[in-house]
Order: sequence, then C-alpha cells, then structure tokens
Amino acid sequence: MRFLCLFILFLPTALLAQVDSPKMGGDGLRIQIYLDQKCFGPGYLDGRPGNFTLRAVYSFNRFRGRPPGAWDALLKEAEEEIKELFALATVPALAKDYINPNLPRGYGNLGGVKLVAYRSYLEFMAERYHTSESFLIKLNGKSKAYGLRIGDTLKVPNIAPFRIEEISVGRMHKEDEQLSKHNIVIDTKNNQIFVYDPTQPTIVIPGIPMIVSDEDQEPLGKMIAMFPTTTGGEQFIHHGIWKVVNCVEFPSWRYDKQFLETGKRGTDVVDVAHGPNSPVGVLWCGLSKSGIGIHGTSSPSTIGRSQSAGCYRLSNWDAARFPQYVRPGAKVIVR
Repeated sequence: MRFLCLFILFLPTALLAQVDSPKMGGDGLRIQIYLDQKCFGPGYLDGRPGNFTLRAVYSFNRFRGRPPGAWDALLKEAEEEIKELFALATVPALAKDYINPNLPRGYGNLGGVKLVAYRSYLEFMAERYHTSESFLIKLNGKSKAYGLRIGDTLKVPNIAPFRIEEISVGRMHKEDEQLSKHNIVIDTKNNQIFVYDPTQPTIVIPGIPMIVSDEDQEPLGKMIAMFPTTTGGEQFIHHGIWKVVNCVEFPSWRYDKQFLETGKRGTDVVDVAHGPNSPVGVLWCGLSKSGIGIHGTSSPSTIGRSQSAGCYRLSNWDAARFPQYVRPGAKVIVR
C-alpha cells in the first residue's frame, strides 16, 4: 500500500502553558524513562527534560488524578520503578539487515531501493533505545559510537527496546472491540496526541482546567496515553472530527515533488519502499481525510520542532506501539 503525505517546513514548536519544574539533576532521565515506559512520551531519553517532558509530566499527573505540578509524587513513583538509569546493550546480529551506509539522500533518489534502512549501527541503536545519536556518543565516546559493529556493547537508557524486527511489511491492524472505541485528540498547538478510553470516567481535578474542550458533545473518557507529534502549519491543518480507517506496518510511500510544493498531483513520481528511514517510518494509520495519516518518521529529532503539510508524525518507537491503543474505527478530533 502506498500513502501520500506532505512534508516539512522548519519552525520551533509551540510552548505548553507554564508548569513549574524543580531542578531535577540526575532525576531528569529517571522521570523521562518512567514516563516513556507508561506511554506518556517525553521525547528523546537524554536526561535533558524540555517542553515535551513537561507536557508528559502534566498529562501523566492528570492520568493519576494529580495537579500538573505534583513533581514529588511523580519522582517517588519513578524512583520506586526505575532502579537503574542505564543498561548495557549489544548490537544484535539482525541489525545488519537494517543497515545501509550507502543509502541515497533525497526522496527523489530512493526509487529502486528495496529497504529505506538506517545509515549506521549508531542510528539503529539510538532509535532502538528511544534516544539520540548524540546522547549515545556522550555516554560511550566518539570512537566507540562511530566504530560500532555486530556484537559490540553500548551504554544505553534503561528502557524496553523498540524491536524493529517485530514489524512486518504490510501487516494490517484490524478493528478491535475495545481499541476501535478509543478517542484521539490531536492538539495542534502543543504538538501532542492524546488517547482516551471512553469506558473509563474522566478525571476532574478541582481548580485545574480540563484538556478536553467545551466543544465535545460527549465525554471523551479517561486519558490513557500521550505521544509527542509534529503537526502541520495552520493552513494545512484539517480541523474537525475524523476516523482511523486503516493501520499498516512498514508502508511504502509515493514521492510527488509537484504535489508537495503545489498541492496538485504530478506525473513525475517516485515509489519509495518501506523502512525506518522512509518519510512515513514504520507505521501508517490513515484517516478518513484522504491523504492524511498518523505515521512514523525518518527524523525523530524533528518531532515537535518542524511542521508537516498535513500529516501527524510520531517517532518510530511511539508509532510501533500506537496500535496497542488505537485501531481502525477510532474517532480522531483535530484541534
């Protein structure tokens, strides 16, 4: 299956309303790992909490029924659950199947490539452990990080790995009695995707404004997950209520330069194969708005820091677990 999505204009992300945070020191990474583990995405695990970590804290505390600034309670939970901040990880033999150091650059040059792979073992390991290449270099040194080979070990954040080997080309995620009833809210101002379970009651915290809108005609339910995302510029955002219509792993993609630049389909197109460095990453969840979807990305560093021209991008590690929360039939509210 091929999907068309519009890409990138570089802009800084919108800021979340102020939520005071304490000096976290070494606890920053612990909180990030804990939130990521609970599927309240803080962005990269790098020990440098920024806007996405603050948003994840705000959302997770709401999930727990606490005020957004309840740092002490959050840190206590993180300390109880995350005993070790780091682990030693081995570059697995299977990694060689996902590496192509000679992968062409530029979407128009990817025609005929069978797998849009990672360009290095360092990139493979960074995405596998929800972090950046620069953080792995900081932890392990340039010589070791740049010279990685099969069987080498690296110091990594202590998080369950994103196992790309469990992603199958073209595998469809079908409707589910429970997950298809979940509600999704895409907050285009703060670059967040919220997932709500309507079978669980909404938690109202006295004195704290609700994230859900007064426009809702029925309760969305309890927030159960939050993922940072890249959204489009205002002129490209399709506000309204949509539905998830399909969800497929390792999708292919069609590069149409004219369409990306003008919005009109051209005849000079390039069919781009699947892979982690495909512009749509490891997953495509298409919406009832034609050509628009929630999908992975080849550039996790741009999440929340750039703009698409219509679609909603997730890191590949978040995209891979998105079907655990959402299936075709789920309602999507774009705000």
